[in-house]
Amino acid sequence: MDGENISGKVLSLMEENPGITTKEISEKLSVSESQVKETLESMSDIRQKVLIVDDEMDALIALKVALETEGYNVVEAQDGYEAIEKVHSERPDVILLDLMIPGIDGFEVCKQLRSDPLYSHIPVIMLTARGEVDDKVEGIELGADDYVTKPFNLKELKARIKMVLRRNQD
Repeated sequence: MDGENISGKVLSLMEENPGITTKEISEKLSVSESQVKETLESMSDIRQKVLIVDDEMDALIALKVALETEGYNVVEAQDGYEAIEKVHSERPDVILLDLMIPGIDGFEVCKQLRSDPLYSHIPVIMLTARGEVDDKVEGIELGADDYVTKPFNLKELKARIKMVLRRNQD
């Protein structure tokens, strides 16, 4: 059972029976009690969620740690297909999207998200080594909210994340 399905089913069971225990939920859904507890924790996390999509583990982990110290809830994906899946299951507040990733590339991920009314509002910051003007223009035309080239200044990236999140709240 994927994250989105279990979250919805847990909520439904809790609405039907407000006093239901995690053990009872796990039995009814045929999942482990620890999975139910993790689901409940993730649903109660009010921090802003950042999805980092990058196949370079060193860069991904360093950026994840830096953003978590700023108080963000960070989830990651390593290819385009996983990115789409994580958007559906995690509902991030902002996406940091590398262009050169396995599966479907960052341009296609952005295009798919912008064409889906459920997810088209999520800000996308393209984060890539491809600094050519044509790449930047294509990213912006596909609907990216910002475009940052690697190597980037961490302080500037954090400011850009705050900017797109603030803009999205208005």
